[in-house]
Amino acid sequence: MRTLPVFDDVIEATGRIQPHIHRTPVLTSRTLNKMADAALFLKAENFQRVGAFKARGACNAIFALSEDEARHGVTTHSSGNHAQAIAFAAGLRGIPAIVVMPEDAPPVKVAAVQDYGAKIVWAGSTPLDREQTVQTVLEQTGAVFIHPSNDFYVIAGQGTAALELLEDVPDLDVVMTPVGGGGLLAGTALSVKALSPRTRVIGAEPETVDDAARSLRDGRIYPPTNAYTIADGLRTFLGDISFPIIYEHVSEIATVTEAGIVAAMRLIWERMKIIIEPSAAVPVAAVFEHPDLVCGRRIGIILSGGNVDLNHLPWS
Repeated sequence: MRTLPVFDDVIEATGRIQPHIHRTPVLTSRTLNKMADAALFLKAENFQRVGAFKARGACNAIFALSEDEARHGVTTHSSGNHAQAIAFAAGLRGIPAIVVMPEDAPPVKVAAVQDYGAKIVWAGSTPLDREQTVQTVLEQTGAVFIHPSNDFYVIAGQGTAALELLEDVPDLDVVMTPVGGGGLLAGTALSVKALSPRTRVIGAEPETVDDAARSLRDGRIYPPTNAYTIADGLRTFLGDISFPIIYEHVSEIATVTEAGIVAAMRLIWERMKIIIEPSAAVPVAAVFEHPDLVCGRRIGIILSGGNVDLNHLPWS
C-alpha cells in the first residue's frame, strides 16, 4: 500500500462517505468582498455533521476498516472536533470508540463526544500526554488508532471538501484553509492540484503556534510550541504523512494575530449571521492581515467548523 494518499484516494473517499455527511454550501458576502477587495467563497463546513469538516476524514477512516480491523473498535486523541467525529462515525458503524482528551478540552466538545456515545479517557494538556495515554489504550483494547490528521484515510476524506468547493466554484485563484496537524490542508492540496493546478493553496495559522509555517519554510517538521492560542484546535503539529504533501503542493502558510482571529470570527458572526469557531476564523483573518495574497482575486476559504462554547465568547 502507498504511504501517501493521492487524488484517486480522495475520489474513493467521496463515494465511501457520501451517505454519511452533508454536502455543505458555499456562501458569499458582498460586504466581505468589498472589505477584502476580493471575491470570497466560503465553504461552510460549520454546517457539516458534528459541526466540522472532521466528519469527512473520520467517516472515511472508519468505513475503510475491514470487519476484522473494526471488531475491537477505534481510538484517537483529540481536543475536540476529531473526537466528536470519531465518536459519530463509530456510532454509525456500530463499533466502540475510546477518545483520549486533554484535561483542558472545551466543555462543549467534551459534552458532544459523550453524547455520541464514546468513552473518554483523560490525559494531560500536551500532545505527548495524549500520545502516551493512547498507547496504553491500544495495548489494553486492541482498538485501531485513527490519528486526527496524520492518517492516510483521514487526509483523503478531508480532501473531499475542496473537491466539492471546486465543483461548485471553478477558476479560483487561491484556496485557503487553517492548518494545525495538516490533514485538511494536505487533503485540500491533493484536490486543488488535481482539479485546478494553477490555483494556489495557502494555509493559515496563529502566529503564536507557527510551527507549520516554519516547517514549510525550512523543509523539516517542527514540534508545537504549545503556546496559547484562542484557536485551540490548531495547537498540533504536522506529521510524516501530511507534511510531504504540504511541502510539495502548498505555496505559503500565513500567520495571523490573536486579535485578528477574534475580529474575523466576530465579523463572520455579525455580517454573515453564521457561527464559526476561532480555528475557522484563522484563514479569514489572513485575508485581512495579508491583503497582498488576496487583493483582486477569487479566493476559496474552507470554514472548518462551528463548535463554540457560547458561555465563553472572546468578545463577551
